[in-house]
Amino acid sequence: MPTEGTNTQRPRLVDVVRRDAPTCSLGERLGDVRDRVVAAGWDACVVVSQDRVVLGLLRANELRADPQLPVERAMRPGPSTYRPFVSVAEMRRTMTERDLDCSPVTTSDGKLVGLVRKQDVGA
Repeated sequence: MPTEGTNTQRPRLVDVVRRDAPTCSLGERLGDVRDRVVAAGWDACVVVSQDRVVLGLLRANELRADPQLPVERAMRPGPSTYRPFVSVAEMRRTMTERDLDCSPVTTSDGKLVGLVRKQDVGA
């Protein structure tokens, strides 16, 4: 979507978000998800509903848990999410201050747009 106003020249998350981020559902087995995530070259996976609403996040630590666990028991529920219009500079500060490797980017109704990683924002 085009943006308007005085800040239109500043890069936004919509410009750098990784839309190919791996996703999984609550009922999947963690080992299966981990195998798929690693094979795709990622170290994180977004847990989503059937409608792609973000329910949780599996970062590297959670992906190393017991492979027999259901995703629902291993995930970080209700992760902080960011909107596509957030500036890259603001996200860089947030990720540095909170020591985040990645964060979900969602629409205002919680649907996944993608995942932004530290390297995507220059952090």
